[in-house]
Amino acid sequence: MGSAPYPAGEWKGKGRGGLQELGCMPWKVSKQKGLGAGAEGMAGAEEKRAIDHRDGQQEVSSSSSSPQAPPPSSQTPPSIYHEKQRRELCALHALNNVFQDGTAFTRDTLQEIYQRLSPSTLMTPHKKSMLGNGNYDVNVIMAALQTRGFEAVWWDKRRDVGSIELSNVTGFILNVPSNLRWGPFRLPLKRQHWIGVREVAGTYYNLDSKLRGPQSIGCPEELRKFLRQQLRGKNCELLLVVSDEVEAQQTWRRRDS
Repeated sequence: MGSAPYPAGEWKGKGRGGLQELGCMPWKVSKQKGLGAGAEGMAGAEEKRAIDHRDGQQEVSSSSSSPQAPPPSSQTPPSIYHEKQRRELCALHALNNVFQDGTAFTRDTLQEIYQRLSPSTLMTPHKKSMLGNGNYDVNVIMAALQTRGFEAVWWDKRRDVGSIELSNVTGFILNVPSNLRWGPFRLPLKRQHWIGVREVAGTYYNLDSKLRGPQSIGCPEELRKFLRQQLRGKNCELLLVVSDEVEAQQTWRRRDS
């Protein structure tokens, strides 16, 4: 393919406030009022300095020993696996991005599946697949999913995506037209491209391998809007990635649909 400490001034202020609440300052004032003149005044001055020194130590001790308020809670962003585009391996990237595992499938795995499905490679229109450079079709994706106990359910675009039971769908793989690039240049040509969509920590993400990073789609309703928009485009297809059990029981369909 961050909490700021308590400001020093504010924290010290809290320490002084604590001492006043304990009655330290009124006690000092009452002692000074009871002192006479002369020797008693000098003794009072000495006592006042001793009291000030002792109170100063108490204030420092109170400030340093008071428990700090916990920093404001900050949500740690979820760790999202996003495989970037290499060669024409978008099918591989889409699969690994949906499974959130870079070791779920490898190029060798897909190439072996391709060779098994297409023994007469000289007749295949996908000549680059013969060299393991990618450009794998839907048959390779479906067979790859089956090796891990999953199925790819082709979505009939005549039906609204509101009838999908999202909680029973592991992820989505879309086949969409995408611009070809030559280095930094975008060519006026399009080819079909596989992209993965997956929910992570309650948010759905577009994990297109051509993006610089995961692109947040949002909540389930935002996902439905995203899928509707994609399916309105020409030459766009949608696959639901579901477990064998979900496929067998057809629970990827909403019961009220």
